[in-house]
Amino acid sequence: MLRYCVPCLHKAATSLALAHENRIRTEENMAKKSEGGRRSTGQRPSAVAAAKRGGPGKGFWMAIGAVAVIGVGALSYVATRPKATSTKIDPTLPALKAEGYLLGSPAAPIEIIEFADFECPGCGQFANLTEPDIRTRMINTGQVRVRFMDFPLPIHKNTWDASLAASCANEQGKFWEMHDQIFATQDQWNGMVTNRPKAIFSRLARAIQLDEAQWEGCYDSQKYKLNIAATMREGERRQVPSTPTFIIGDKLVVGAIGYDALKAYVDSAAAKAPLPGSVPTGDTALKTARPPGKSR
Repeated sequence: MLRYCVPCLHKAATSLALAHENRIRTEENMAKKSEGGRRSTGQRPSAVAAAKRGGPGKGFWMAIGAVAVIGVGALSYVATRPKATSTKIDPTLPALKAEGYLLGSPAAPIEIIEFADFECPGCGQFANLTEPDIRTRMINTGQVRVRFMDFPLPIHKNTWDASLAASCANEQGKFWEMHDQIFATQDQWNGMVTNRPKAIFSRLARAIQLDEAQWEGCYDSQKYKLNIAATMREGERRQVPSTPTFIIGDKLVVGAIGYDALKAYVDSAAAKAPLPGSVPTGDTALKTARPPGKSR
């Protein structure tokens, strides 16, 4: 199944355009310096300068074409697909095999399962803008619990590192603190700005007062890589197409979603829910949700 991230296509198109623009500027500066040197020595203008006067070359138009294809594809997708869609899930699917990370009381009547990628811009938007309201108005009041499931997309270079950083924070009981910090600093460690995100994650580990030696040993050994792979397989089994994707009651909700829309799904699930019975517990079950970025 093709797994996609539309905001990432937009970023790729923008980066390609900027890279080409920077290359053109560099060539122009080199041409100016070369031409200036030749004028001072009485030599004829260079071929590069002559080509520059002749207008953009073949490489320029090829780059513009690539940007156009990517951009039109992304814009067409956004224009033809709603921001969030929902489908009814198969009721015969067994319970989750992978636990993920639980936020809120295990006794809350409704569970929101979120499949997310730490490097996904849409997931970052949800974590930074929508989730604070959910924590304050729904989790802290005992209406829902949220289960976070890692779903690292192959198009993101540093997302596995981010998941490992968070899982190692969970080992010390601070998954959600690291979760909040990772999403809040997404622009500093994502694969388009660095190939070495560890330095950023180490700084975040210090910020939330983890035992750094323990965290680093866990991170370097990729201790919880199999756990992350298990949640990824869980998403594939449930045909999760992209991130973020939510399971709320009998609905699979794909795409960006705001507080009001999410609450409508929660209310619908609550109306259909059976009497409270046994509920699964996760490897991080916090009684009270904290606002993003705040530790205990």
